[in-house]
Amino acid sequence: MSIPPDRAEGIHEQRARLRDDALRRREELARAAARDHALRAREHGLALVRALAPADAVVAGYVPVRGELDIMPLLHALAERGHALALPVVARREAPLVFRRWWPGMTLREADYGIPVPPDDAPEVEPDVVLAPLVAFDRKGHRLGYGGGYYDRTLADLRARKAQRGGWLITIGCAHAGQEVDAIPVLDTDERLDWILTEKGAWRTE
Repeated sequence: MSIPPDRAEGIHEQRARLRDDALRRREELARAAARDHALRAREHGLALVRALAPADAVVAGYVPVRGELDIMPLLHALAERGHALALPVVARREAPLVFRRWWPGMTLREADYGIPVPPDDAPEVEPDVVLAPLVAFDRKGHRLGYGGGYYDRTLADLRARKAQRGGWLITIGCAHAGQEVDAIPVLDTDERLDWILTEKGAWRTE
């Protein structure tokens, strides 16, 4: 169901205000306990992926920036389990992200906004599990990002391609627990997350 233009404009304004507040809160949380949260998230995240996916599943993560939950310890643990890992790359504006193969120790290059990404010759892969960063989240699995819509387009594209082949995809939003809000104003293009992972644990969204 499409959102009337006047209501959509109001939702965009609500999301912008929420994004500004959540970004400030996320940076405060990271300054206060970044390392502790990273180690706790590693244990919870490793147990979750073990329960949901086989060791040959391809897991896509991210390199944390701007106070995002640091999942690098978790990615290293997943590599030790045998998972192939990948990181997201913006290949084209207004298009889904692509995922390029990554492993601990790989030299990364700096892309737009200072985000580290694999080199252009790193193989492109299709993930089975996506660990997604976010600015804010709610219990229903709604995610607020930076506003570019990249993860929404990417998850919609992955889900459609997997469904055509009878495949599966698990999406996990990664955040500090303090990034939770009562409700995210939702747009038609938003893609819900299956799970939320924080330093306090992991849970299936409602």
